[in-house]
Amino acid sequence: MIPWNLLDIDKALHASWAADTCSPDDLARCSWQPGNPAWGHCDITALIVNDIFGGGLVVGEVHCSGEQQGFHWWNRLPSGVELDLTREQFQDGQAVTAARDVKRPPGPLPRRWEEYLLLRERVLKHLGHLPESAA
Repeated sequence: MIPWNLLDIDKALHASWAADTCSPDDLARCSWQPGNPAWGHCDITALIVNDIFGGGLVVGEVHCSGEQQGFHWWNRLPSGVELDLTREQFQDGQAVTAARDVKRPPGPLPRRWEEYLLLRERVLKHLGHLPESAA
């Protein structure tokens, strides 16, 4: 197995995000654009990072101009380091508040399963494979 570094994983994710893997809520608001490919991908990206590294999941509230606009997901690695590979999506003054640890949903994600599988497949093609523990 060829070892990866975080840059490899970040590049694979960036190359894999697209309109068809964006959150349907964000797509409906016409928020996803090729110039901001991370938009609408935080939840399934955090799950894929969790597949690779384990650790925990963190979710916070997204606010802009004083109004909550949704939620944002990222990772807490087993070392305790927080890793947010989609933070770059916030380009319009959004703030993420009220962070809390959450358990990984058991089984298929109710409304994002197809997008998760598609994104995971694309990332795997870029990386070549996932480690045995994450497969």
